[in-house]
Amino acid sequence: MSAWQVHALRYAERNARTRRDSFLFDDRHDTPHPMDYFIWLLRCESEVILVDTGYDGAEAAARGRPILIDPVAALAPFGLGPADITRVIVTHMHYDHAGGLHLFPEARLHIQAAEMAYATGPCMCHGALRAPFSAGHVCEAIRRLYSGRVVFHDGDAEVAVGVTVHRIGGHSRGLQAVRVRTEAGWLVLASDAAHYYENIAARSPFPIVVDLEDMLLGFDRLKSLATTPALIVPGHDPLVTWLFPNDLADHVFRLDRGPTGKVPL
Repeated sequence: MSAWQVHALRYAERNARTRRDSFLFDDRHDTPHPMDYFIWLLRCESEVILVDTGYDGAEAAARGRPILIDPVAALAPFGLGPADITRVIVTHMHYDHAGGLHLFPEARLHIQAAEMAYATGPCMCHGALRAPFSAGHVCEAIRRLYSGRVVFHDGDAEVAVGVTVHRIGGHSRGLQAVRVRTEAGWLVLASDAAHYYENIAARSPFPIVVDLEDMLLGFDRLKSLATTPALIVPGHDPLVTWLFPNDLADHVFRLDRGPTGKVPL
């Protein structure tokens, strides 16, 4: 089967952040440290898979975190609309990754069983753990479950030929990374198993964490899954937009041919 094309679609940014927001232990805690938000599109011949859905204008207003482009509009350069998305890999159910599930009503969702159990279980009694989730997004996933359109995975699994998911945990109980066969080799969409390249390179954990050991072990797991560390793509690092070329539109970056610059790993 042919290699997959992989594109990162940048739909939001948050520049009013500091290193305190990105690293659990850091001496430069007041230094500015911006964040980008992405969803990812996988294409191979006639197959299309969306990885995560971002969040929409309503969620942006509720959280005071504006978006640059609606997730549906972000797909327009590919000639795709909501009905064309029939498979969505949900890396985890935090608002910025599962906040647009309702925008793609035809999609079957691929989720780790541990993530659904976490998002609907006793851990959500704690405000600090509940904060990155929105009840409406979780309810949408449950509605999709009751309509027979959720596929649960337990650890490593194949979603399509050349596309596999791998539970990492750490940031969220059922967080999964996505491994994709490309012309450059096995590329790994880390999602929030590594928000930034620096999380991996310095082994510096992200502050939103349910299991610190899983997060630290996850950095090594990402390296083992990728053909080369240069093919690990973190979930929120603005460096992605510098290391990978624009394609089709200003918010679209092509990943499957590898980076054009040196990756700091």
